[in-house]
Amino acid sequence: MSELWPEWSRDWLELALPAVQIVLIVIAAWLLQRLARRVIRRLGQHNVPPEMTTGARRVSAFLIYGAAALLVLERLGVSAGVLWAAFTGFAAVAAVAFFAVWSVLSNIFCSVLIFATRPFRLYEQIEVLENGEKPGLKGRVMDINLIYTTLQEEGPGDGQPGHTLQIPNSLFFQRAVRRFRSNPGHGTQGDG
Repeated sequence: MSELWPEWSRDWLELALPAVQIVLIVIAAWLLQRLARRVIRRLGQHNVPPEMTTGARRVSAFLIYGAAALLVLERLGVSAGVLWAAFTGFAAVAAVAFFAVWSVLSNIFCSVLIFATRPFRLYEQIEVLENGEKPGLKGRVMDINLIYTTLQEEGPGDGQPGHTLQIPNSLFFQRAVRRFRSNPGHGTQGDG
C-alpha cells in the first residue's frame, strides 16, 4: 500500500477519512430523524393523540442524535471506557442534584400524570381557577412538556393571539381546572 500512495497523501488521508466518516454520520442521523418524523406524523393522522406524537418526536430525536454523537466521539478517538466513566460521574452528580430540586421532580411527575390521566388535551381552552371568586389563568393549551404547560391567552381582539403563559405542571394538581370544549351549534361550554 505504501507504494500506491505518496507519503504526503497518507497524512492527508489520516485526517480526511475520519472527517468524511463524521460528515456521513451526521447526514445519516439527519436523514433517519426526518424519516422518523415522517412516520410519527403518519401515525398521528390515525387517531394517535397529539401528546403522544410530540413525545415520540422528542424521544426519537434524543435517541438518534445521541447515538450519532457517540459515533462521532468514537471516530475522534474517545474510548468507551472514558465515556462510561464520564457518564457514571455525571449520573452521580445528577442524583445529588435531583435531591436538591424537589419542585422540578414534582413537575416531572405531574407531567407524567397529565399524560396518563389527560385532564386536558393539546389545543383545548382551559382555565386554572384561583378560587371561586377570582378569575384564573386562561388560554389554549399549546404545549405540554416535562416542567411546564404552555397556554396561549386570547388577544385584545381582531383574532390576535395574546401572551404566552408557562404554568408549572404541579399547579394543575393544586387548583381546579375548567375545560372549555367546542360544542357544535352552541359555542363553547365549560365543564368543570
